[in-house]
Parts: sequence; structure tokens; C-alpha cells
Amino acid sequence: MIFRYRAVNEEGNVIEKSIEASSVETVIQYLRKNNYTPLSVVAKKDKQSNLLSLFMSNVSFNDIVDFTRQLAIMLNAGLTIVESLSILKKQATKPKIQKMIDDIDKEIKSGNPFSSALKKYFRYFSNLYIALVKSGEASGKLGEILLRLADNLEKEREFKSKLKGALTYPVVIVIGMLVVMFIMITFVIPRLFDLYKDFNISLPLTTQLLIVISDFMVKFWPVLAISLVCGGYLLKKYFESKAGKKLLDGTLLKLPFFGKIISISSLVNSTRTLAILVGAGVSILESLAIVIETTDNLIFKEAFINVYHKVEKGQSIGSSLEQEGVFPPILVQMTVVGEQTGNLDDTLLRLSKYFETESEIAIKSMTTLIEPLILVILGLGVGFLVMSVITPIYNLTTSFK
Repeated sequence: MIFRYRAVNEEGNVIEKSIEASSVETVIQYLRKNNYTPLSVVAKKDKQSNLLSLFMSNVSFNDIVDFTRQLAIMLNAGLTIVESLSILKKQATKPKIQKMIDDIDKEIKSGNPFSSALKKYFRYFSNLYIALVKSGEASGKLGEILLRLADNLEKEREFKSKLKGALTYPVVIVIGMLVVMFIMITFVIPRLFDLYKDFNISLPLTTQLLIVISDFMVKFWPVLAISLVCGGYLLKKYFESKAGKKLLDGTLLKLPFFGKIISISSLVNSTRTLAILVGAGVSILESLAIVIETTDNLIFKEAFINVYHKVEKGQSIGSSLEQEGVFPPILVQMTVVGEQTGNLDDTLLRLSKYFETESEIAIKSMTTLIEPLILVILGLGVGFLVMSVITPIYNLTTSFK
């Protein structure tokens, strides 16, 4: 950020200059270090820089992953938490990250634990993150716990990246196809049909159907656009309610291909979260409570809530999972085995890796099937447009002969 400052130098002269810094405090420190007496420091308003900062300065999930990994490495190398945060603050390139690390550092120096300082930034640090840090502080193994947490976050980032990469191509193709069809039907085709009307030729059924669609789009596309926006907003509000979200999540789980991917993705996060928490020494009930909060799908969330209450009454996790009927048999069986052998965390971690592999296979299968399907639909749509436009032109040229 660019700041404009006025200051008095050692000779008593008032100077005005611009400087790039992360905050007003940084500018003041710079001036005092160079024997200047600051009079005023004002941030320059730059629309372009404000726009860039809006998109570029926010703390992203990747920033949290990198912060966790670097902090874990420093702690395991023998540095204290204060020393590690001081180094990370100097290395940070985003003002918001610098401010976040500085606030956490101040909280720790004032006597508060690291886990308590993180709660101030709950938007970036999940309940799972804070619970694991708290467990690491209690056991004296904060560095080791942060390494596990960094591994988990990196796997989550990698999984999200694979899912986005697999869906990007189909989504772009479908959006492009819809945009082209809208432009053709609304703006291009009406001009061609005016030509057909002038020659008073008989039109095939496909062309007549396209004329009806085109006339409707030309006359009512603003109404249609407003209806779609309003309908989308109302649907969004409904799906944000408990009943709507439950209906949506239940429907998504029943979809072919997509349902399996969504189901397995939820299980990947849930089993990995539970494995890390149990392995870190967090109690079963507290671990389940965090799993409930970190599960997005309402069907699985309600199932885990029921499991929590059953475990609270003394039932085993395996039998509680089995009674819900929404979890796959392998999860139930392996959980029972993990409880009996006393290696529940290791068993759940292996399960999460298994579900991750299964999800990758499901994503590849889905994209393999979707790509040719999209090409077929695209070909049919283009063929319909071509036939509807070219056939009358062909009839017109033959009539001249």
C-alpha cells in the first residue's frame, strides 16, 4: 500500500513524500528510525490498488496450509512459537497475513495459549485446527501435531484441486454451448427468418420450432432473465434452510456418478478428521462433535449426531454407525476392527486413504463418461441449428432452378 507522509527532518525542514508499506505503524517506525518527526501519514486512495487488494490480499486456504507447514517445520527444528511467528511475519507478503500473525504473536506474549489466539480468526482456522493445536499444547507435542495437520490440509487441498480440475472442462463446455445458442437464437436467427418470409417458402418442422423458440426469446428474454435470477435467489434461500438443504443433500447423494463422488468426499474428510483427532489424544465424544461441525452434507451430519448420542450412552462407534444405514459396510466393519484392536486412529486413517483412492477413480470414470456425452449433446444441438437454417436455404435455391 502507498502512504503519503509529512515529517520534519533533523534540520527542521518539512518534507512530503510517498512510501510503500504494509501499515501506518510501519511508516511511523521507518520515519523515527531515520530521525524524522512524523506529522501525518495518509494512505493514498488508488482505485486500481484497492481493486487488486480486494482480490489478492485476502487470506486464502492455501495461505493457511503454507502457514501451518512452515510453523510446524520451525517448531520441530527447535525454535519457540514466538520466534517462529516473528520469522513468518517477516516472510509474509500479504498485509492481512502479517496483521493476523502479529495479533497472534501479541496474544501469546500477553500469556494466552496459541489455541486461544487462533479463535480470533475462526474464519481461517476451523474447529478441527484449534482442537488439534489445543491437544498439541496439552501433550507438549505441538510441532508433531502441526505436521499432521499440515499433511491433512495439503491432502484436502490436493483433493479439491483434482475435483475442480475434473469438473472444469465439462462446465466450461456447457456454459459456452448455452451462450452460443442464446446468441444464435436471440440475435442471429431472427434476421435469417426475415429473409425466408420475404420469399414465402414452406419451412420444415425443425425450422418452425426454432422460429417459435426464437420469437419467444426475442420478446421475453428480459422477463426470462429476471425470472431465472429471482428463481435462483428463491431456490438459494430455500436450500439454505434446514428442510431445503436436507432435500438437496439427499437428492445429490442419489444422483448417478455425482452421488458416489459426493458421498465418498464426505467420508474422506470425516474419517481423516476423526483419525487425526483420536490419534492426537482427543476424546471420542469431542472428536465426533468436531466431525459433526466439519461435515457439510446434512444427511451425514444428522447421522453423526445420532452416532454421538449413542456413543454418549455407552454404545461402540462401529455399532452406532451400522444402525444409521447411510454409511458403507466397509466403514462399519473397519471401525469395529479398529475398536477391538485398539488402533482406531490408524484404521480410520487407512480408510480415509481408501476413500480418497475410490473418489479419484469415481472422478476419472465420471469425466470419461461425461466428455463424450457432452460432445454428443453439442453435436445434436449444432446439427439441429444447422438443419433448421440450411434446409430452407437449400429449398430456396432449388426453387430458383
